[in-house]
Amino acid sequence: MDAQDHVADKVLVVIPAYLAAPGLPGKPLADIGGEPMVVHVWRAAIEARVGRVVIATPDADIARAVKGFGGNALTLSPGIHSGTVLAAAALHKIDPQGDVASILTVRCDTPAIRPRAIQRCLEPLADPVVDIATLAAPITREEDKSDPSVVKARLQLTPGRTIARVTDFTRITPRDAQGTQFQHIEVYAFRRSVLENFVLLPPSVRETQQRLEQLRALDVGMRIDAALVDTAPPRVDTPADLEIARTALAHQK
Repeated sequence: MDAQDHVADKVLVVIPAYLAAPGLPGKPLADIGGEPMVVHVWRAAIEARVGRVVIATPDADIARAVKGFGGNALTLSPGIHSGTVLAAAALHKIDPQGDVASILTVRCDTPAIRPRAIQRCLEPLADPVVDIATLAAPITREEDKSDPSVVKARLQLTPGRTIARVTDFTRITPRDAQGTQFQHIEVYAFRRSVLENFVLLPPSVRETQQRLEQLRALDVGMRIDAALVDTAPPRVDTPADLEIARTALAHQK
């Protein structure tokens, strides 16, 4: 077994996927270049070669479609309505013996995500004080700074380093914010014990107010570090976003 195989044994990549989605119902199965959107994310995760990849879903239609394209899908309880809870449920079903050390989650609605970005999300976990790793990219469009659908990560930056501690997440950038602002990219790498503890915690007040699950982790003192990447992959939340994604992926080929 070489070093890559050893890493792959210790990491489980989970792509949570639901048919019910505000703005674009059924979006994991939306066609992009002849393949469902979720399959594009699955291929990027496979190409990243960081560990076993599974699509976790409460919807049998998604599982059937993914398996039809050669993907690995796990159908879980239809009562699960959280991607993080889906990831924890998939972990316990796939690895009840506890061999997996880290769980990496990737949203199913980022079909243009690059394998390298997925790889980079694991890097902050090399520091043993980090509980959760994620990604952030500079905001380049002025309108995104005030767009509440673009989640911002406030970072404790160190010159010359491409990993930064996250001090907060917010939907609105303060008017007096100085310097580069960063967009949060919702790819996460959890230590196993952290994920198992996280899903047992009740939502925090700030999490409920801002509809940002990641605030729960900060509010109980978990440390989150972000690996910095150049750009954020576009999310597909509306029919217009889907057309943008189709064009972007067509140009990548």
